[in-house]
This record gives sequence, C-alpha cells and structure tokens, in this order.
Amino acid sequence: MSSIAELSPKPLWKHFSKLCAIPHPSKHEEKVVAHVLDFCRERGLEVKQDEIGNVIIKKPATPGMEDRKTLALQGHLDMVPQKNADSDHDFLKDPIRPRIDGEWVTATGTTLGADNGIGVAAILALLESTDIPHPALEALLTIDEEAGMTGAKHLQPGHFEAELLLNLDAEGEGELYIGCAGGVDINALLPYSAEPVPEGHLAFELSVRGLRGGHSGLDIDKGRGNANKIANRILDAANRAIADLRIAALNGGSLRNAIPRESFSVVTVPADKAALLVQITQRETLDIIAEFDNESGLTISLDAAEMPASVMDRDTQQKLIRAIRCCPNGVERPSTALEGIADTSNNLARVVTETADGKSQVHIQSLVRSLSDSARDQHGLNVAAAFELAGAETSLDNAYPGWKPNPQSPLLAVMKSIYREMTGEEPEVKVIHAGLECGLLAKPYPHWDMVSFGPTIRRAHSPEERVHIQSVANFWEYLLQVVQAIPAKD
Repeated sequence: MSSIAELSPKPLWKHFSKLCAIPHPSKHEEKVVAHVLDFCRERGLEVKQDEIGNVIIKKPATPGMEDRKTLALQGHLDMVPQKNADSDHDFLKDPIRPRIDGEWVTATGTTLGADNGIGVAAILALLESTDIPHPALEALLTIDEEAGMTGAKHLQPGHFEAELLLNLDAEGEGELYIGCAGGVDINALLPYSAEPVPEGHLAFELSVRGLRGGHSGLDIDKGRGNANKIANRILDAANRAIADLRIAALNGGSLRNAIPRESFSVVTVPADKAALLVQITQRETLDIIAEFDNESGLTISLDAAEMPASVMDRDTQQKLIRAIRCCPNGVERPSTALEGIADTSNNLARVVTETADGKSQVHIQSLVRSLSDSARDQHGLNVAAAFELAGAETSLDNAYPGWKPNPQSPLLAVMKSIYREMTGEEPEVKVIHAGLECGLLAKPYPHWDMVSFGPTIRRAHSPEERVHIQSVANFWEYLLQVVQAIPAKD
C-alpha cells in the first residue's frame, strides 16, 4: 500500500490508496465494482447493482438521527486513463502509482484518478464509520461517467428515498456547484483510398508533444494548445508548399474529454523536397512556440520514419486538412449571464486514421459542451458541418443535459452557513463548464435538491493530475459537518 494511506484523514486516504491499486478506467470498472460489493457485504451494508451496473448502497441512520432527511451521496467509479507517450502503463492491468509531491499527491506518468476517486473514497469512509453521527445514507456509485455518463444516463426511478444529494465530483475547495454544462459527442468518419507510396519519396514522422492538455471543460478557456490543431497547421503549411506531400497516418489525442496533448503524423515527400519540409516545420514551430507561451513543455519534431505501406489519396487529404482547419475548437462564446464561465465550447479531441477489412478512414471525434441544450446541439451541427463538407459521415451521439441552477436551494443554504462557521468566509457558488451527473440524475429524481463540491484537484484528465493534501482534509471535515446538519424530515 502506498504511503498516501498514512495521510490525514486516514479513513479517506486508506480507501483512495486501495482504489489506486485496482485498475478502473472507463468501461472497465468490473474489478472496482467487485471491490465495493465485497466491502459492503463484509460490513453488513445493504448493497445492489441496478440494471446498468451502478452500485447502490444504503446505511441506516445512527441513533438520534432517525428523524433527519435521508441523504444521498454520489460519485463515479471510473477514471480517465491518460499517460505520457513514454509510459508503458497498462490501465487494464497495472495499479496507479501515487506519490506525495510536497503539498500534493500525484501519480507517476499517468492520471491519478483523484477525479473521482477522492469522492468515492470519502463515501466509503463514511459508510464504514461507526463513530460519525449521520442520517440514513444512500450512496450512488455510477459507472462510465468519463466516457459517456452511461450509469447516470440509465439510472431508473424507484431506487432511492432521499430528498437531498451531495455530488462529490467537484474540484475546487470552497466552491459549491449548483449547475453544469451539458454535452454531445460529434463523430465524423471520412473514408479515403489507400494508394501506393509514390516512387522516390522519403517518410517522416511529425510529433507534437508536451502540451499541458487538461479537462476539456474546466480547462477549455485557458488558451492551451490542441495537438490536433497544431499538427494540422504544420501539415497545411507543408501541403500548400509541396504539391506531392502525402499523409500516411494520423494519431492525435486519446479521449474525447481531454484536451489533446500529443499528435503523431506520418507523411511522405519527394526526396528533393525533404529539406523544404524540414524548413517549413522549423518555421511553423518557431511561430507556434511564440504564440503558445503558456506551453513551456511543448516540443515539435520531424524525424525520419519507416516507409509506410500506403498513403491517403490526395483529394481526401486536401479536404481533411481544410476541414480540421475550419473545425471550431475552444470557447465558442462566454456566458452572458455568468461572469468568467464559458457558455459553449468544442474540444477537437481525436484525429486517427483506421484501416479494417480493406477499408481506410479517418475518425474525428469532438466533444461540444454548453450551458444551453439548444446551443449545444447547434454548435454540434457546426462542428459536424466542417467534416460533412469534406465528405464525412457524421453523427451527434451521447447527448446529455445541463443542470439548471437553483440559487434558492435549501441544501445550498445549509452548506453556505456551515462553510461560514468553519472558515469565516463565504463559499463561491458556481456553475461549471463541465459535465456533472446531476443534470442526468434530475430526470429520474426531479425532486432531488443537489449540490456538488470536492477538494482541490488540478490538471484532471492529464498525467499531471494532482490533488491538494490539506484540501482533502478540509473537504472531509466539511462533509462530516454537512452530514450532521441535515435537517429533520418535514
């Protein structure tokens, strides 16, 4: 067990350490689900899985708290599997290796899984406790939040008695979230003809590495570089100058909800144009690095590569490059009602060439977010249109709604009062430009009064993810105070 298990509060860090030891990337939560089921059965807690695979746990009120309203606690069991290009970590087999780095806990070469492992660990610690007063508790641990919100999307009515819900999936100490953006995936499939490499060509690999990346909602307004856009910019410049440049392979980004940090492109050019390709790459690199002065780790390289088996036909190549150039990326517009919040955005997340059964295609995946469901759908169509003009088949998939804020929430009033008593300060009441499950949970349970909060987590969805140690202690103490202040039943 990692030394993080000795951090305070020990009950929470003990459970987080155990979660780190169990592989649980999105869509592969079987082992962590089994762990939670065993944990509950060993302690005599009522537990079941629902129709889609979410874990639902119930614990009676402690003596003297039976008259309080039932409280639901919610988090998700999966984590975003991101790693550095030089890491051989296998998220399906290997444990996360957390380590203490000053005031923070981070991982070694991979995402940490503090999103949402800290929240889940807090829930397990509270369920395990024998000395913490609390009302009747109902825990909802969902599956596949990061890759499609599948668990929340398919949650059915009838499982819960609670009127109040605490979502423990926020990432800023002192911040109380009462609303969030909705989202939709845009998938584009552009077929192409695989042709023989022209005679006399040399092959090169263009690599974009070291971008900060991050969460495609929380960090989309920070002006960070997008590896797919940067690589395409260089390819566009070279394509305009070298008439017979040919793309053989593209592999940019990895997850729809992570700003792409890396991109790798294999191209071929006539031997007598190799020096020009190098020159163009160097020129564009200087401009890009100057423009992205917030990306100190960015490196762009062009290296000789093995000769590919085939290249993309020139016509599709031209259309693809221009479509990626035209594709919206980043904040489309800020909120006019909420200062400092993006209203609508897009993350050009993945650009990958694929070949199967003798057919070749480029798969482009984006994630649009918006505080408005109608703006979400319209911007999704904007993104799709860029690739439809290139001849791609597109679809808008996995749409999920936003969570409409309720500033008059009684639960929010209780939490604001407790925060003032604990800190002498006012908490920040916020709406987040990211997908919290609360918007989906409100469909089967429209009566739930919900607030989301958590410790300070930085660089979620990237290998630089880290969680602030003292903020975890403060989050835990705040959670306990809120649990004990749940009002009496009506």
